[in-house]
Amino acid sequence: MVEKTTNVNEGWTCEKNSRQQFSDAPNHLKDYRMSRHDGRASDQLRPISVKRGFTKTSISSVLIEAGNTMVLCTASLENKVPPFRMPRDEDGQPLGWVTAEYNMLPGSTSPRKQRDRKKVDGRTTEIQRLIGRSLRAAVDFEALGEHTIMIDCDVLQADGGTRTLSITGGFIALAEAVHSLQSDRPIIKDNVAAISVGVCDGAPVLDLDYPEDSTAEVDMNVIMTGSGKFIEVQGTAEGEPFDMATLQEQLRLAQHGIEQLTAIQKECLGDAWPLG
Repeated sequence: MVEKTTNVNEGWTCEKNSRQQFSDAPNHLKDYRMSRHDGRASDQLRPISVKRGFTKTSISSVLIEAGNTMVLCTASLENKVPPFRMPRDEDGQPLGWVTAEYNMLPGSTSPRKQRDRKKVDGRTTEIQRLIGRSLRAAVDFEALGEHTIMIDCDVLQADGGTRTLSITGGFIALAEAVHSLQSDRPIIKDNVAAISVGVCDGAPVLDLDYPEDSTAEVDMNVIMTGSGKFIEVQGTAEGEPFDMATLQEQLRLAQHGIEQLTAIQKECLGDAWPLG
């Protein structure tokens, strides 16, 4: 249910509470509902808020929130590509490039996170590589041509799911940046979104916040295209190993969440939506 949709001078804002009536949920999810600490159903996203045009200095910017997690995603465009994207022969054409950086601001979590002054820590490196390769799955690099798009994802407040929210918001920033380019064919091949799933108190759940993530028996991140194809699945048993049935249940929940996130991306981008 849409709670708020406004067009304002400083940007476009969309908020959704992401709540479905139980009768509207897919049949294969009905057996897995449980009461969660925040009152959500097991197959329910946190409230999602997206604001485009949050800053004025980037070609595109998106403030995206899921519950208490807040990420600012900005896109920068350069009319050049890294050397390895240049053609090896005179008749070749340069291929475009998309990359990403991720950072958590010091006050985004408690206790304070120390700034990465000299060396990026291993977690940050892993996450920004994940964001980059996830977003690259959406792009036709021949159509992008001699352009590099950098997506910066800065976590303003962390309450679980920062990497998945960065991917979902990062795609919105990417699509808006691409919308400003001229190309004789579509640059974006498909949309990309990501969500966390896991097992808490023996039951599979969608979109874990920090209290759930920190105590989950299974923790998983799923990145998919809007057409239903998997880009990456990261899953860990925090205690006892889990079986194939549990994995399949989590993947079904993830697909359910990705479908909702895709609808939010499409609505928020409006005329800038790159797909038919």
